[in-house]
Amino acid sequence: MQGQALPGFRDFYPDELALRTHIFATWRRVATRYGFEVLDGPPLEPLDLYTQKSGEEIIGQLYEFTDKGDRRVALRPEMTPTLARMVGARAQALKKPIRWFSIPQLFRYERQQRGRLREHFQLNLDLIGEAGPLADAELMAAAVDIMRAFGLGPKDVRLRISDRRVLRALLLGHGVTEAQLPGAFAAIDKSERDPRDVIAQRLTQGGLTDKARDGVFQVAGLKGLNAVNEALAQAGSTDAGEPLSAAVGALDAMGLGDFVDVDLTIVRGLAYYTGIVFELFDAGKSLRAICGGGRYDGLLKALGGVDLPALGFGMGDVVLGELLRERKAVIDPAVRLDAFLVSVSAEDIPAVLKLAHELRDRDVGVEYGLRHAALRKQIELAAARGAPRAIIIGPEERKAGEVVVRDLNAGTEERVPMAKLLNGYFR
Repeated sequence: MQGQALPGFRDFYPDELALRTHIFATWRRVATRYGFEVLDGPPLEPLDLYTQKSGEEIIGQLYEFTDKGDRRVALRPEMTPTLARMVGARAQALKKPIRWFSIPQLFRYERQQRGRLREHFQLNLDLIGEAGPLADAELMAAAVDIMRAFGLGPKDVRLRISDRRVLRALLLGHGVTEAQLPGAFAAIDKSERDPRDVIAQRLTQGGLTDKARDGVFQVAGLKGLNAVNEALAQAGSTDAGEPLSAAVGALDAMGLGDFVDVDLTIVRGLAYYTGIVFELFDAGKSLRAICGGGRYDGLLKALGGVDLPALGFGMGDVVLGELLRERKAVIDPAVRLDAFLVSVSAEDIPAVLKLAHELRDRDVGVEYGLRHAALRKQIELAAARGAPRAIIIGPEERKAGEVVVRDLNAGTEERVPMAKLLNGYFR
């Protein structure tokens, strides 16, 4: 028998699952508070659903195989193609805008590194059928509010926002051609990770002139909305910045402006993004992105055959879990006991069993020892299990119709009538 899971996969022991459960519950709470409805799809999809979006090169990153029906299939590496397929199937009947979220488990066969495994769970939040910048602001606000729900503030996390329309206008103004834009986008996307001389060499090899290459670095260096708008004004392209300004203004009106950094190095590597893009990082940038997304207005038409504007983000549990552990977030225990039942003698066990079942029927979390032991041993077990109180039943208590309730934190005791214990004591 193997002693550990496959490389890149995880076992979730109860304490680790408690963190995952906490993350999922917070995701659901904020998403539903924003009016998003939950959906899900199959973990196994036709392979061409992913090659249609990302090309044949994606196959090397997938868990893919031919099934017994001779179909080429893959474990889902992302949720967006499934979302597009589902929207396309019922597009006419769905009320717009569509506000959906999901928490799928995703699989990618790729090199493991900190914050990236071969499987993870991910919150996907998508807003479909609205082209205006308030939709972008709404989605980014939800991402920030998830961080706030975990107890994180602007000193802990930063929302870094850019806009591909702004990047395009500024780069064209510096002499980058339409054909050279993908290479310039890629260079800006890697500008924080790769040395400047390496990036410059790539741009030169891509055919950019010295002037255009220097322009790429100037654009990547722009920080803050004012600096971006000034650069757009100089380029005669102020219209390109209006959606970004409107979205940032909306976030400020919501009281979330302290989280926001306008930063044009945020590009998002996927070519299907068409407008505002954003990522959430820990303030010290010691981790990978917590969350990333943006507007992808043409993707639903390409994948689902329905021409609807759309935007969304994904937030994985791996990096977020690391951040919460670093910040020592308070996590609900895996088991929440209200009491531990203790028998004084072996003859008291039937009374303990009866009381345990009656309390559980009333939605009270209780446990008891599965074999009789000394009173001290039972109390020690109650404390080890995290029970706040022990309920002690002995011959005298059974005769009087009472129990002894011992507060395991304060060390105090009280005698409580059985009728009171079953009717309102735990409210």
